[in-house]
Amino acid sequence: MILASASPSFAHHSFAAYDSTKTLTLTATVEAFEWANPHAVIRMLVQDNAPDAQAEWDVETSSPSILQRFGWMRKSIKRGDRVMVVLNPMRDGSHHGRLHTLTVLDTGLILRTKLSGPQISPARGEDGSAYIRRGIRPAR
Repeated sequence: MILASASPSFAHHSFAAYDSTKTLTLTATVEAFEWANPHAVIRMLVQDNAPDAQAEWDVETSSPSILQRFGWMRKSIKRGDRVMVVLNPMRDGSHHGRLHTLTVLDTGLILRTKLSGPQISPARGEDGSAYIRRGIRPAR
């Protein structure tokens, strides 16, 4: 008798391909936002050095359930949104990255991930309100 397990830990991959010692900041236009397990993915077009050239980048985030804890929703970003992203690039130089922070340029909405660094609790602001869930920090 053979027993098989469908444990998610066996299907999960490592983030070792990303260079965690480097960060890039890119301005791009969202082509697609795939809200799916095990990791949501943002496909975006980044203006290349040539005036008419664009490079396609795939940016990996956390799982949708973790993103929701940081204020993300399925419709937080959409095709055509202009965004600025901070990410760890791939070690091999290919156009892929692991997301830290995304800013929707037209609205100023800031969406964070668990890689964003020190921040106020994702559940509550300093006054106990849940504004971080919407990805918005109040003006100080």
